[in-house]
Amino acid sequence: MKTIINDEFLLNTKTAKELYEIAKDMPIIDYHCHLDPKLIAIDYKFDNLGELFLGGDHYKWRMMRSFGIDERYVTGDATFKEKFKAFATALQYAIGNPLYHWTHLELKRYFGIDEALCEENADEIYEKCTTLLRTDEYSARNLIKNSNVEVVCTTDDPIDTLEYHDQIKDSEFSVKVLPAFRPDKAVNIHKETFLPYIEKAGVKSYEELKSWLSSRLDFFHSKGCRLSDHGLDFVPYTLGDASNIFNKALNGEALTKEEIDAYMTDLLVFFGKEYAKRGWCMQIHVGAIRNNNTKMYKRLGPDTGYDSIAETNLGENLSKLLDTLEMDDSLPKTILYSLNPKDNYVLATLMGCFQGAEARGKIQLGSGWWFNDQKDGMEEQLKALGNLGVLGSFVGMLTDSRSFVSYTRHDYFRRILCNLIGDWVENGLYPNDKAMLEKIIRGISYENANSYFGF
Repeated sequence: MKTIINDEFLLNTKTAKELYEIAKDMPIIDYHCHLDPKLIAIDYKFDNLGELFLGGDHYKWRMMRSFGIDERYVTGDATFKEKFKAFATALQYAIGNPLYHWTHLELKRYFGIDEALCEENADEIYEKCTTLLRTDEYSARNLIKNSNVEVVCTTDDPIDTLEYHDQIKDSEFSVKVLPAFRPDKAVNIHKETFLPYIEKAGVKSYEELKSWLSSRLDFFHSKGCRLSDHGLDFVPYTLGDASNIFNKALNGEALTKEEIDAYMTDLLVFFGKEYAKRGWCMQIHVGAIRNNNTKMYKRLGPDTGYDSIAETNLGENLSKLLDTLEMDDSLPKTILYSLNPKDNYVLATLMGCFQGAEARGKIQLGSGWWFNDQKDGMEEQLKALGNLGVLGSFVGMLTDSRSFVSYTRHDYFRRILCNLIGDWVENGLYPNDKAMLEKIIRGISYENANSYFGF
């Protein structure tokens, strides 16, 4: 049976198809992802299709578990061929799940597979793709380069040496691979990772911590970093003595909720000011409940498919945080993401209160993220931004992925974007001004990000 992926996939009108012709070949700026820079540095070659598709993809793991597949075939000791067969078996039933679209976009784009993946053809597709993966053309670098990617921003801890970024820069790889600063372990004083991290950093006081972080910001900046990223379980805003709270934590004393909030608030304000000095963009991701399943967390660790959407109440505290920075003329370019789609309008209206002439769309509503990285989620984010902001200023899609073939998600996004705008045009909600529409589509697909981040 033929796959659903064809030239007109998700494009329901004449205008949508015309707009997609503009968008489809635009370069990609992947300003937020979780690719391993070591694999890029050594130009890793995947041994087989199972490793490429299932080696670290918790989206696929969740789907397989939901179909009742034993963990042995998900993260256990089954062979990758057995795991891929189990995945293919489950995928047939995943109607409505974006994984169905992503998988077939990946098979079509990278391997020329036109068949719908199922249990019956899984072995044949596995062998065909595995043979290709073992050639030089399918190395990690070539997968990126052949996806028309210009810039990749990985996600890196302040303590990282960035040695692999240096190796990549010193090589002949044409794609810029830049670090992004992710200081969560220093911020999240309430988590079990905090004390071991502070010990590893070798700081003994809060002032030493801030001094060390400032030096690491300078180091990252020298390596081309222009973005930070904060993954927050909640948005704090409480004033207090962060230095004293830091000392209490180091002494093993229990902290109150107010003390945790006060420490995090103080450090986030510090970071915002430091980013503004350097012309960086600050990303704030909020709204996940992580590691819900304690038994499986102890067995597999984090980022293995046991996270969910939180019931967030972020508007008031986020407003205060942004306002504190704005009052001091220290609010950096900022992208706001919530995993809970009910927050789209909260964020889209809040960001309108803090825009500035330093950059077009200085404060951004982040693209549909994680559980919202699907057709409905993307459309709702685009509509919220269209209703309450300036959609034409949007910096567009990112992968937020550990997979080297997830760049098809940019194609997925561009099809959804063109179809939505095509509908608006054909329904008389915007004139069919081809020159203006081309500017909007080119901007959202590539040019806005290129200007906004200044890589």
